[in-house]
Amino acid sequence: MTVPAPRPASDPGSDPAGPPVDPVVGARVPELFAAAEAARANAHVPYSHFPVGAAVLTGAGMIYAGANVENAAYPQGWCAEASAIAAMVSAGERRIEAVLTIADGDEVPTCCGGCRQKIREFADPSTPILACGPHGLRVTFSLAELLPHSFGPSNLGVGEPT
Repeated sequence: MTVPAPRPASDPGSDPAGPPVDPVVGARVPELFAAAEAARANAHVPYSHFPVGAAVLTGAGMIYAGANVENAAYPQGWCAEASAIAAMVSAGERRIEAVLTIADGDEVPTCCGGCRQKIREFADPSTPILACGPHGLRVTFSLAELLPHSFGPSNLGVGEPT
């Protein structure tokens, strides 16, 4: 499976796939994609039948993946992004450099509002969010595009994640 890389930051041309992505992050897209796809294969989705996989790249260069987990008491389930963030935090990391999600469907699979806020806790507004389908990258957003004027740690007098 070929995963198209996002446009590098040095490319001045326009790209419908979204804003430029740092070359270091761009080079890790195939690994992020593979991790998210592997997690997606393990999603527990007996109700929606809509598996989602996510992977986060940390400031230390580690990749943590997660899948959505549904529950018969619907509010008790959690999203793939939340699962990946929980794995990251459990490993002692606190900085997200990029997020990649994979889901099927005609619509671009973006993170839900709650996950956007969870990502914001550990990422700055310029963090790339790569939305993929099973065949590769569909669109790249910055977190600021998905969560404009966000509320984050700095609003509470705490520095940005490091």
